[in-house]
Amino acid sequence: MLFRRLTYVLLLLGVIGPAGKARGAVDTVKALPGIEIVTSVDSATVYVGDLITYSISITRDSTYQLVPPPLGANLGAFDVKDYQPDIETKLDGGRVKSETIFKLSTFTTGDYVIPPVPVAFILKDGSHKVLFVEPVPITVQSLLLNTTDSVDIHGLKSQYEFKRNTMPYYVWGGVLLVLIVANLLIWWWIRKRKRTLDPVDRRTPWEIAFEKLARLDQEGFPGAGKFKEFYIELTEIARGYFGRMYSADVLEMTTEEFLDHFRTVELAAGSYDSCSSLLRHADLVKFAKLVPEVERCQTDFQSVHTLIENIRADWERKRAAESAAAQTPPSVASAGGTRG
Repeated sequence: MLFRRLTYVLLLLGVIGPAGKARGAVDTVKALPGIEIVTSVDSATVYVGDLITYSISITRDSTYQLVPPPLGANLGAFDVKDYQPDIETKLDGGRVKSETIFKLSTFTTGDYVIPPVPVAFILKDGSHKVLFVEPVPITVQSLLLNTTDSVDIHGLKSQYEFKRNTMPYYVWGGVLLVLIVANLLIWWWIRKRKRTLDPVDRRTPWEIAFEKLARLDQEGFPGAGKFKEFYIELTEIARGYFGRMYSADVLEMTTEEFLDHFRTVELAAGSYDSCSSLLRHADLVKFAKLVPEVERCQTDFQSVHTLIENIRADWERKRAAESAAAQTPPSVASAGGTRG
């Protein structure tokens, strides 16, 4: 259990990223005043393949800033089928209720426990505190448990043990490891050299992004069931566009690092929330085995198209305003003061 909690804290440190380093060390505590965390499931006893609704409800004072449970949080033997993050409700007395809902499933029977999930809070002084939610026991039963048919299942025979010489396995394993490392180094060197040799694309960031969107649309990934490939390409287009527009190296950032970087950047209205929703949903598809609807893929594709256009229009408006201000003669700007 101690090793598992340490793993969660390390995972949370990865989610908080550089922001945690700048604002203070992460401290794991058992309780915080003004914070109440409740976990629940719709059923503690299910059958193989059933969907389990697991929710984490966090009620807090508005003085705390909540870092939602990470997408990669260890949920034991359960697969994430759907995810609804950070559903906020304003309460009386200035309190806020946030709820994160997971749809879980498993295809193995037995007694399981949904492990404690780390939840982080940022205090007024910039320090970070981590609370672990309570573990939740789940019993998964076989579909044959209540059947009335007789099932003739015999016990397993004892295994026959072959005496093998394991030395060749170690030798070939070492050779394979060396080859893998060598290939990774070659790939890294080629990629780095390609970046230095590739000609600079003189087109505007939105021209580059729109062309990549058109190519992605022609691939037809959602219709072929290649949802992970679709969201990898879509998020790289959005990230690359942000990086070129705002001169930031964002392609190697995690989702939380990316959102934290652009939290203080003056973006077009609604652009930050739209990008945040897209990236969090894409992470579920890429890392948590979520299978989205084809219509959702089309909606997210259009969302990125609209996001690129809104940021382009906002940038051009700002450039036009700056140009108009620069061309205004000084005598006109100060005329109101000299007449008096």
